[in-house]
Amino acid sequence: MVGVVLAAGTSSRLGRPKQLLELSGKPMLRHVVDAALASPLDEVLVVLGHAAPQLAAILPASTRLRTVYNPRFASGQSTSVRAGLEAAGSAQAAVVLLGDQPGVRPEAIGAVVEAWRKGAGPVVQASYGGTPAHPTLLDRSVWEEVASVAGDEGARTVLSRHPEWRTLVEVGGDPPEDVDTEEDYLRVRARFGGP
Repeated sequence: MVGVVLAAGTSSRLGRPKQLLELSGKPMLRHVVDAALASPLDEVLVVLGHAAPQLAAILPASTRLRTVYNPRFASGQSTSVRAGLEAAGSAQAAVVLLGDQPGVRPEAIGAVVEAWRKGAGPVVQASYGGTPAHPTLLDRSVWEEVASVAGDEGARTVLSRHPEWRTLVEVGGDPPEDVDTEEDYLRVRARFGGP
């Protein structure tokens, strides 16, 4: 069981690497990676591209953590999903996490993993008061179709074609917010208790 943290993007709307923005004293990407390492995942793969050296430098030392470089990161999120799945080896499922969603919780990751282990799937997605959001678990049986998606898309296109594949698991609370703009960052930083 692997986690695939997508952190290769160019942060074009923000104009600087959002994964490095500070929240409560640590970079945004660290919040996501720390949540993944605190969950029942066997291994965490962090897919890097733009600003890879700077991002690799802020990752924690862990035998369960591995970085994957996506040379095609400028072609969109689908290339990073593909790179992560290709690097996942013999794992039977992958939990996709976004490097710009620092509010993701270890319990939400654990909930989708547990539901999959009990037979849900082949796609298990966290639900927050009925709203589907990340983390999203992909069983190995759907990887080939997910990897065929092109452009700046993740698994959403595949799920729209195969809604019957998805099982929602209610985890409570608010869905983790994306940070794409300066306004997003200020809002999330206030929620994290930053200045």
